Amino acid sequence: TLEYVPVPAFTDNYIWLVSNGRDAVVVDPGEAAPVRAFLAQRRLRLSAILLTHHHADHVGGVADLCGDAPVPVYGPAAEAIAEVTHPLSGGDRVRIEAPAMELTVLDVPGHTRGHIAYFQAGRDGVAPHVFCGDTLFACGCGRLFEGTPAQMLASLDALAALPGETQVHCAHEYTLSNIRFALACEPDNAELRAWHEEAAARRARDEPTLPTTIAHERAVNPFLRAQREDVRATLAEQLH
Repeated sequence: TLEYVPVPAFTDNYIWLVSNGRDAVVVDPGEAAPVRAFLAQRRLRLSAILLTHHHADHVGGVADLCGDAPVPVYGPAAEAIAEVTHPLSGGDRVRIEAPAMELTVLDVPGHTRGHIAYFQAGRDGVAPHVFCGDTLFACGCGRLFEGTPAQMLASLDALAALPGETQVHCAHEYTLSNIRFALACEPDNAELRAWHEEAAARRARDEPTLPTTIAHERAVNPFLRAQREDVRATLAEQLH
């Protein structure tokens, strides 16, 4: 059984660590210190690094971590990240021995031109997982720094098509601000209002609101509900 832990970094980043109790894979380590502290506390060995895109708050700790002990670094082939040893594009597979993981690479441009995500299929009653970086957030999506709206919509549609039970591991704690925007888009969404209360209670306890699930995002995330007539009508009214 693998454990998926969001390690806080900076002011609102999460660096995801996946562990079998002995070895760990780290996703988007923007800084090394929180990763080193977690590994030392749990007595874990870092075995691989997964990167979704080139922004500094996602890759800034890679060189230091590899300086401690060189490990394979997987990342997008379409972006210039010096530390990447295994460049990847959509459809590629990543196999890691320890912890045992097999991941499918998804092209999800929009936030950056070469952004990728990693999908781990479910099996034997274990839920699937996706590490989506800054493409999909709880109740939101990433800003368009390099890509186009059409690219981002296609990327979000691809993520929305994953199995509903897929655990969504986003890279930022933006949930409460995203919910405020979502409520402006869908003020009558009862599930969204309930999620607002739950998410606020979690943050008041200093707990993460992640992971979420694809099914949950389909129900509350306006960027996955943009084709709904009521959402479009509300937004059109506000624009006028």
